[in-house]
Amino acid sequence: MNYILCGVIGYLLGSFPTAFILLKKFKSIDIREQGSTNIGALNSFRVSKSKLLGVLVLLIDMTKGAAAVWICWQIFGTNFLNGSISLFFAVLAHNYSPWLKFKGGRGLATTAGGALLLSLPLLLLWLFFWVASFLFRRNIQLSSIMSTVLTTAIIITSYERINSWSAYPAENPLWLAIIMGGVLILIMTKHIEPLKNYLKGQKQILRDNEL
Repeated sequence: MNYILCGVIGYLLGSFPTAFILLKKFKSIDIREQGSTNIGALNSFRVSKSKLLGVLVLLIDMTKGAAAVWICWQIFGTNFLNGSISLFFAVLAHNYSPWLKFKGGRGLATTAGGALLLSLPLLLLWLFFWVASFLFRRNIQLSSIMSTVLTTAIIITSYERINSWSAYPAENPLWLAIIMGGVLILIMTKHIEPLKNYLKGQKQILRDNEL
């Protein structure tokens, strides 16, 4: 029962459409129809041209993930399953918000907020891959995709070691692989279109070079 309630708490917190509400209130912009239509911090900054709004969306979305973990720990006990289940459903609701006809963001900020409490080394690993990818290609979305794929691979192959790094390790390390791997898969589902667009752009560059 505790796990079900953790999932409900995470889902309710994650479903809060931060970018949609802030841009609608302060800029009269429907972010669902502007820029990449992604309801997240980066698109908020691009369409509003406001660094303050972009940072505010980022911080609130991170807080959603952290709050989901923290609240469940306070109510049901500090253990990996309570926190990770709540985070999984927070990311699910953020990515597919029921208040926006199941549109949403890409889950990176919300995941990062929860990972700060659950497994800081795992977050640092993701950031390391992101920076390395960005230095190689200078593309934000491609870096997010590559770092997520690589982190997922590390979780699958080394989940016992990563579990030992967690603030509150799971009793069965396999749960870390299943739940955190699931969170990263949720992130990847929202990066399919950006990946397609990137590949199309690369194909166009190759065609232009052949002319």
